[in-house]
Amino acid sequence: MNGHWFACGQLIVGLIVLTVGGDWLVRGAATLAALLRVSALVIGLTVVAFGTSAPELAVSLQAALAGNTDLAVGNVVGSNIFNVLLILGVTALITPLSVASRLILWDVPLMILASLAFWALSQDRLLGRLDGLLLFGGLLAYVAWTIRQSRAESREVQSEFEQALPAPRGRAVRVAAASLLFIIGGLVLLHFGSQWLVAGAVTIAEALGVSQLTIGLTIVAAGTSMPEVVTSIVAGLRGERDIAVGNVVGSNLFNILCVLGLSALVTPHGIDVSQTALRLDIPVMIAVAVLVLPILLTDHCVSRRDGAVFLFYFVAYMSYTVLAAARSQLQHSVVGILTVVVPVTVLTLAVGVYQHLRRG
Repeated sequence: MNGHWFACGQLIVGLIVLTVGGDWLVRGAATLAALLRVSALVIGLTVVAFGTSAPELAVSLQAALAGNTDLAVGNVVGSNIFNVLLILGVTALITPLSVASRLILWDVPLMILASLAFWALSQDRLLGRLDGLLLFGGLLAYVAWTIRQSRAESREVQSEFEQALPAPRGRAVRVAAASLLFIIGGLVLLHFGSQWLVAGAVTIAEALGVSQLTIGLTIVAAGTSMPEVVTSIVAGLRGERDIAVGNVVGSNLFNILCVLGLSALVTPHGIDVSQTALRLDIPVMIAVAVLVLPILLTDHCVSRRDGAVFLFYFVAYMSYTVLAAARSQLQHSVVGILTVVVPVTVLTLAVGVYQHLRRG
């Protein structure tokens, strides 16, 4: 029993340390990028979005190197589902998220393509080093494309990101030194936090008799997504809607292309992908990504109604995951969930299309 409490303590402390480490890394990297005269738009869509995914990277790398590949995969897949359904859902309920940036509208199809690429590369139930190289190469291409396209973005969007990411003040040398200290400190905290979280999560999974994939999809994914939660909700409250949506979409792209890509590259034998993840969780991640596309393309806005639907899906998916872990009557649960989810999906998309046609 004492061992179980110690594992819970490890997991909680690991999550706290990861959150602080991620925040320090984002602050240091964003300030240093601004000092190097990188545009605020590029910083917001890459440095901040990717920095908030630093906990996912640290945890998945640590888990992959320790041989806990189900935890590594579950962390990424669960985080991507969590980011869209819960973070966008809650933020949209607080304030509708209108999107003016053309870059973000392009990023959503790229998020879908990255999700499909991950699913296709995993069909042999293994993400090998070549697969990891392909994914990481996609990240480099995405960053280069974002920098190039940002120059054509509207002044309204540029100013929004400039206000959210003000230029650093003070002597350049002093600001650069402080930024480097934040970056180094953040990396140190991410290293130790990921070790503690992975150790605690594995122990808890073994004690509860559930799979590491389930723990990764739920507890670990929720914990490592805390920086995205804070960033998106604060951005929404401040009226910086492009940042709120761009942070989620950019983080999801980073999770697939960098987190999984690097994890597959550094492990000698690659990352095993379970049959359960292939049949259910990865398709759910793809479906969630696809769900965002018609909303942004037709309305350029995630409305409160859309946010409520996202939260409904999140509760449905988490309920199913918990029921599956508890080995309850799964067939009845699946039928029950699908009976409600499918009509709600069709109705939501139909209403969105009707409103768009009516405005046209």
